[in-house]
Amino acid sequence: MDRTLEALQLVIARILPHRDPALVFKDLNAIAILQEFWESKQKEKAVFPSEGIIVYESLSSLGPPFVSYVTLPGGSCFGNFQSCLSRAEARRNAAKVALINSLFNELPCRRITKEFIMESVQEAVSSTSGNLKDADDPSTSIGAYHYMLESNIGKTMLEFQELMIIFQLLQWNGNLKALRGTKCSQQEVISYYSQCSLDEKMRSYMALDWIMKEEESPGIISEELQVALRELEEVRKAGHELRFYKEKKEILSLALSQIYSEQVTTSSWDNQMSLALPLTL
Repeated sequence: MDRTLEALQLVIARILPHRDPALVFKDLNAIAILQEFWESKQKEKAVFPSEGIIVYESLSSLGPPFVSYVTLPGGSCFGNFQSCLSRAEARRNAAKVALINSLFNELPCRRITKEFIMESVQEAVSSTSGNLKDADDPSTSIGAYHYMLESNIGKTMLEFQELMIIFQLLQWNGNLKALRGTKCSQQEVISYYSQCSLDEKMRSYMALDWIMKEEESPGIISEELQVALRELEEVRKAGHELRFYKEKKEILSLALSQIYSEQVTTSSWDNQMSLALPLTL
């Protein structure tokens, strides 16, 4: 623990030289420090491929407890895990969680190396009761994970996580299962989606997939949305990274809004036609 704290203080001294490393975590102005941190990262030109700004989002609520999210450049998302009595308190708490994770991401142990890959693959094999030989076969899940890690040597875990979120969503959405029936190899699929960013266009495509599922199984979107909301709440209270669960919620909500919009448009058109028909007789 002492070594980790010492390593974090070295990170703070490098990126925020005007701050006292011993006081950063005691400083209540986590929002300002988080902003300084990412501005310094931009000056170092060490920002993520999907370069952006820090975005805060507060859930609408008539009263406490209040919930706030903060999305970092690259897309990683964190929220307040404490029960907050005001929106300002929730925002500060979310910023503090994001700041701690941003600083930890700078530690050498959070960068993908050969040693890190070996340990991660062994852990994946143990957790799935797989075979270590599968790591050399990209057509297996372990092999695909190994291939993705090898393709991202030198990156930090938050950078790698940004890529993994896309594949998690594709797996959840059913796209990866559909691609297995094509002639595309696992490497080709990974290489293609590794160049993609999780933007409005990709969300719209995924929402369209769920609209098609809704036509086959009415009510499935609402059921899946309830699951996503429960997961998001649980993970937020645990203080973990939220993007996968938040993206699921956004995609499902988008699909529902599009269905509702189409129903309103159709209903409005039917009403107009019913009014117009007597006039044409």
